[in-house]
Amino acid sequence: MIALMTSMAISASAETLPEVEEVEATQEKATVEVPAWVKNIKFSGYGMLQYQGQDPEGNHSNTFNLRLARFILDGKIGDFDWRAQIQGTNAKGPGEPTVQLVDLYAEWRKYPEFKIRAGQFKRAFTFENPTHPITQGWRGYADVINNLSGFGDRTGEKSSGGRDIGIQVSGDIFPNASGRKLLHYQVGVYNGEGINTKDKDNRKDIIGGLWIMPIQGVRIGAFGWTGSRAGVGEKNRYALSAEYDKGEYTFRAEYLHSQGYGSNLDLGDKADGWYAFGIVPVVKNKLRAKARYQCYRAAKEWGSAKTTYEVGLNYFFTKNLELHAEYARINDKSMATDKHDYNMITCEFDFRF
Repeated sequence: MIALMTSMAISASAETLPEVEEVEATQEKATVEVPAWVKNIKFSGYGMLQYQGQDPEGNHSNTFNLRLARFILDGKIGDFDWRAQIQGTNAKGPGEPTVQLVDLYAEWRKYPEFKIRAGQFKRAFTFENPTHPITQGWRGYADVINNLSGFGDRTGEKSSGGRDIGIQVSGDIFPNASGRKLLHYQVGVYNGEGINTKDKDNRKDIIGGLWIMPIQGVRIGAFGWTGSRAGVGEKNRYALSAEYDKGEYTFRAEYLHSQGYGSNLDLGDKADGWYAFGIVPVVKNKLRAKARYQCYRAAKEWGSAKTTYEVGLNYFFTKNLELHAEYARINDKSMATDKHDYNMITCEFDFRF
């Protein structure tokens, strides 16, 4: 707008003067200085479009779904990085779209050994939680992540994408001979209520993680979480995690345990779950095969277990355009019918810009 207004002003001035030579002789060249922080702003985003069909007894369905749309601004001011991210999704369910702010934070990054982040961002819990939903490679995060890592949490917290409002310190320390850091730590203090929500009980959640990186691509870690949620009470959780992620190969497994009542008191005060998956290349940079096993026990007993076996393929048209196809066989013992097994198929089209 500034450039356009300047151009119009110059044109108007030129029309009032009789000779172009006079204009060139008397008019000084106008320049507009753009602040460095403006030059450092980057706009990006992505979309995830989905088709899904399933056949649980008495409740068959098939539907097209807008899984996610996100628009992101990233920037840098001195030693600070910042991010603002807006999301559109069917968070409440099909046909009930929501638009909400999901990320808004700044991080002081002068020293990689000690960084400070403040605002609204991913909780410091599990390897899978902070993974980009496209890079994660599946129709959705594992059930145990969704229920115990602050997505659609068992406490009844609204879908928050694993995020909360707070402050976190983190860093990578102990470099080896080649300079690669061997240990990562992160500790955060949060409201404990999810995104865009003030603390309702004046008691903060404390979440921490620690992992070692003995060889390139390998992480072995543990996480702890203690806190509360207004109207529900205490929540104490831990996670054990292992991952190999290098090139086009990704293998990850995690176990999560939770103590503390959820919104459904009939399920008791304990829950746990785990998952393991592998993604490997079939055709370099084009086609990958994948398999995942996962189980979530809403009451930490087999009578409440939901177990899923999944296989699929991910095809890459370009690095920013990909197609996912999956088949899942699900056994959900919490279903009211006698038949607990059913099938699910998912096709997903993802793009970035």
